[in-house]
Amino acid sequence: MVDRFDRIARITFDRPRQLNTLSRRTVVDLCTALDELEADDAVRAIVFTGSGRAFSAGADLSGGSDTFRDRRDEQADGALPATSSRDFGGILALRLFACTRPLVAAINGDAVGLGVTMTLPMDIRIAADSARFGFVFSRRGIVPEACSTWFLPRIVGVGRAIEWAASGRLVGAAEALEAGLVREVVPADDVVTVASRYAAEMVDAGAPTSVAAIRQMMWHGLTHSHPIEAHRVESDLVRHLGAGPDAAEGVQAFIDKRPAQFPTPITEGIRPFRKWWPEIAF
Repeated sequence: MVDRFDRIARITFDRPRQLNTLSRRTVVDLCTALDELEADDAVRAIVFTGSGRAFSAGADLSGGSDTFRDRRDEQADGALPATSSRDFGGILALRLFACTRPLVAAINGDAVGLGVTMTLPMDIRIAADSARFGFVFSRRGIVPEACSTWFLPRIVGVGRAIEWAASGRLVGAAEALEAGLVREVVPADDVVTVASRYAAEMVDAGAPTSVAAIRQMMWHGLTHSHPIEAHRVESDLVRHLGAGPDAAEGVQAFIDKRPAQFPTPITEGIRPFRKWWPEIAF
């Protein structure tokens, strides 16, 4: 379910009876929703939450023992026919990673399996004090998915990431906060409000194109082998954006002591981004 509130969009996982489990079809729907939201210049940030008592219990296991069977020879229920051999959580994680809007998870309840790994490419995670997190893959006879072996060690450190994933134990909100997995722990009734506040703070004053570029620069900067690589990207973008109307408006607004009114629509401003961050094929 997608709602828009001023500049903030909210995506709600709305299968409370199934604890908001995710199927291949759900992943396609989420990617489509992200495409539509990114095409809307009015949307500046996106908040994710769940309905009911869980954020998401992860992959839909209603297929029983066949849930994780290789489906390269099938149409995979029509959802991802061209990519049916791929971990569908990873497809979602990479789509979130590539997003040009700040992403905030309002984790209203338990987040388990894909329910937690899909939040790792998001920028901020706010958790209910009752929330628990489970990287339970070893207990299902598989391994972590959704690119989480790349994201999780970068967020909580490699030792803790291994311990959480190997044991598959449930991690409480207080431990998740101490580890840096979540930014803040609040009562469940306040999770969406607090998450929306963080989202608004990230986009209230900055140029939309600048915010989009900053998100990509920070995430992709984790892949650089030397600071010189960051220096090259920063130099290019300072030169590119510095010659544009947003920079002129930002400087003039500072001189005039007034809020800036940045003129560049985000869908226009991000067009050159592929130069710096081309899509990498599977």
